[in-house]
Amino acid sequence: MRGTLPGTHEILFPVCRTGDVAAYDLPAPVSRRGLKAAIVEKLAACLAEERAFGHGFLFIPVMIGCGAILWFSLDVTPSSSVLAIAFLLAAGLALFRRYDTGLSAASCSIVAFLLLGMLLADLETRRAGTVVLDTPVTTTITGTVTRREVDARGDWRYMVRLVATEAPKLSRPPERVSLLARGGGEPVALGATIRGKARLSPPSGPALPGLNDFAFASYFKGVGATGFFYKPPRMIMSPKSDVAAATGLLEWADMRLYGLRSAIAERIRGTIGGDAGAFAASIVTDERQAISAGTMEALRLSGLAHIVAISGLNMALAAGIFFVGLRLGFSLFPAFAQRWPVKKISAFAALLMTLAYYLISGFAVSAERAWLMMSVMLIAVLFDQPSLSLRNVALSALVILALSPSEIMGPSFQMSFAATIALVSAYAWWSLRRSDHERLSIGRRPAWMRAGETAGAIIGGVIVTSLIGGLSTAIYSAEHFHRVTTYGLFANLAAMPLMSLVVMPFGLVAMLLMPFGLDAPFLKVMGYGMALVIEVAGEVASWGGSAATGRPHGWFIGLASSGFLLLTLLRSRLALLGIPVLLVAFGLSATMAYRDAPDLLIHEDGELVALLEDGKVYTTKTRPQGFVYGQWQRALLLPEQPVPPAIVKTGTAPTRVAFAARPKLTSQELSTVARQMTAALKDAEPGVFTCMRGIWCVARAGSGEWIVVLEDGRFAGKACDIADIVVVSRRTSFSQCRSGALLLNRDILRRIGSVEMNFAGSEQSAVVGRLRAAIAGADRPWSEHRYYDWKSGRFEHDVPEKVRQLLATSQ
Repeated sequence: MRGTLPGTHEILFPVCRTGDVAAYDLPAPVSRRGLKAAIVEKLAACLAEERAFGHGFLFIPVMIGCGAILWFSLDVTPSSSVLAIAFLLAAGLALFRRYDTGLSAASCSIVAFLLLGMLLADLETRRAGTVVLDTPVTTTITGTVTRREVDARGDWRYMVRLVATEAPKLSRPPERVSLLARGGGEPVALGATIRGKARLSPPSGPALPGLNDFAFASYFKGVGATGFFYKPPRMIMSPKSDVAAATGLLEWADMRLYGLRSAIAERIRGTIGGDAGAFAASIVTDERQAISAGTMEALRLSGLAHIVAISGLNMALAAGIFFVGLRLGFSLFPAFAQRWPVKKISAFAALLMTLAYYLISGFAVSAERAWLMMSVMLIAVLFDQPSLSLRNVALSALVILALSPSEIMGPSFQMSFAATIALVSAYAWWSLRRSDHERLSIGRRPAWMRAGETAGAIIGGVIVTSLIGGLSTAIYSAEHFHRVTTYGLFANLAAMPLMSLVVMPFGLVAMLLMPFGLDAPFLKVMGYGMALVIEVAGEVASWGGSAATGRPHGWFIGLASSGFLLLTLLRSRLALLGIPVLLVAFGLSATMAYRDAPDLLIHEDGELVALLEDGKVYTTKTRPQGFVYGQWQRALLLPEQPVPPAIVKTGTAPTRVAFAARPKLTSQELSTVARQMTAALKDAEPGVFTCMRGIWCVARAGSGEWIVVLEDGRFAGKACDIADIVVVSRRTSFSQCRSGALLLNRDILRRIGSVEMNFAGSEQSAVVGRLRAAIAGADRPWSEHRYYDWKSGRFEHDVPEKVRQLLATSQ
């Protein structure tokens, strides 16, 4: 009955006699067919495991998001009716084959969700319908203040809903504008009607091809222009008592809620004071403008900028402290705690608290994601379901993508969800290992061992959490900001205990007591904690831990995101497929260091031009605009300080004021300026710009190209006869040079955006070898203002044939 099983003697005494010969059967060679079948079988088993745990649901928001990204990335807007018909067909096929497990059924579902994402993006774009200002203008505006926020210098920035414009009257006015009023003083009340002379400008486009387009975010925020008042605006009408009927119920509710938010922020800043007060107000109300530029830069360099935004950290600490505190309070009354479900009562109260926190947070995407995630977790507690899971993250992503799919294009959405997905996935893996370890442990461990394990778990949790959060967001930090923080782990190790034990607990108590006027002592303690966090940021920032990464490869963000999602969303060994994809993404970006840098950079306004020669940057401005040059410096790894131009002393030469006073210039004056530019080009050191302030700048590249930059379009004809490349920041009466020189005037730059250029070299007859533009060929709702001509009232998309050919051959 025992068969070939070993007996007791053989088990206890496994000793072989010398005459025994052990024979082993060699494994049969595996044929290619067998190897292929084994791989297919293993792959099928992994897919079955993913389906068994319902991980296919996690990729639904991924597919919808990819569809939205595809729609936003197209150069032209696709037909809505075609998209709708295609979606209905794909969705019908997917429903018909919903019980199939084959590749064709999965493909139908993927296509359906991609088309759904495109439809949601199209719907949001049509719903926004923002009119963006077409060209900078100085006008007198009349409008209603809907929002306001103070900055670090005490100046107020107003969000104004325009009612009228005059001197001149705009033919295509935006509905809402953001205007800065310098001089401090008492702010204008929300809902009041103001009037003042202001300089309005359209939102800036990408500073270089591939960089962030700020007009995109402004379009979906409903902001059609930005600018400033020349002097503090005058209030011509106080807020109306029936403002709800005049503006609409939703806008009235938003205004009242924003007024409450501003009052809370002012209360916190007034009680704490300084940067600590502004920092504390930002983590409660998300008003960040009052934080000084130095403190914000220190927070960025140290890797603590995520604390400023109301994100998962702030929301989780607030909800967790409230939830645990309420349960501890209920435990003081044993009879009540045993009779009623105090855990669910605490979860419901925490749910209401997080809703209130979200309402005063300014509705930022990070706060929206954190609130949705926390709400799903607390609702799961109410129904006795697991609270922390990737499914809850997917649900919150679905809600955000359904309401505002444009958020997926911004760094806030990407970094917020990347950190959350990585942390939840790591927690699930650790929980599985911990459960296996606890099953193998025998007996009760001593108290000192348990205390040591608890302390190690807390310290290790902070370290691992900071490390995972930093690594997961590094992809998107390199893509959008072109830099990563190398000492962020140390800063977070020092700052997180302060945030968890001092700032958030006392801040939560202060907010609960604020309606009763008892918040000041707790706000003071919160301020001490914030001051310590700022000191930590300043110390770590002084180590110089921010590393510039440069502009990554065009495929980097797509490949890196794919690898990251495979690695974190899958639970089987299929997750390991994400590692080679990540390696390929970083390998492609590493190759960018070996590409030739551009020779000439031109900003879209035509006023800032930079020539790159021998590792140096020569600009047309003594102090170039930091916002623009900072993006150039990080994207192309340029020196922090460019070489300023050599300024020509005017002496007896006509000045800009003298030229501007004359509507028409004589041929002698034009010839005089042409001779001055020619002499400056011949005498100038290669690369260095020589400028007559406010009129012209000239430079000679090391390879021999002559460049002229003008601030007066009347000299464009003479400049075309002299130079190889002419850049004019004003309108010109012609769009092409007869001499064959490349002309880029204000209208051309508006239509194609900022430009980077490589010279062809002396061995070729052409001057420009490669020309790349930021907006070339794109005709989308957030960029259509670039093509509007206010004189003719039409949209003009034409660019000169020479520019068109250079752009086409440089793709």
